[in-house]
Amino acid sequence: MGKKIYTGRYTTENDQDVVVFIIGMRINKRLAVRKWGPVFTAMPGMIKELYENQEDLGFLSMESYFGLRTTIMVQYWRSTEDLLAYAKGKKHLTAWQNFNKKVGENDAVGFYHETYQIKAGSYESVYRNMPLFGMGNAKKHIPITAPHNSARKRLQGVKTN
Repeated sequence: MGKKIYTGRYTTENDQDVVVFIIGMRINKRLAVRKWGPVFTAMPGMIKELYENQEDLGFLSMESYFGLRTTIMVQYWRSTEDLLAYAKGKKHLTAWQNFNKKVGENDAVGFYHETYQIKAGSYESVYRNMPLFGMGNAKKHIPITAPHNSARKRLQGVKTN
């Protein structure tokens, strides 16, 4: 059974700051499974921890994509402080230390992340005939009405009562 489809046009409230964190890996040498495998298998435990402790950690939501060589995970966080605090937590630190031990400077696998701090009122979104997705899964998902029926209007602020 698939996710519920929200028919029509939707947006999100944008009255609070949000942090978008993009993290992923690239398999540079496909046959070097012992080098990139530990990076790949470290994520499920951390993802489980994030969803089980969302409110306490400030984690809002995430989306994952898997390509032939590159994976990407887009995460939404309440604040930079929450994201940085999680990075210092036991599960993440253990995974990071294991990664550095097993992979080190070996070029079989690449790793990357990007962090974007987005101020309230400076982001907008639109979803049409979609399940909850992206920012629409992380923030309050609301129908588009006249006060916010264009990107310009949504960037001026979207809030519901």
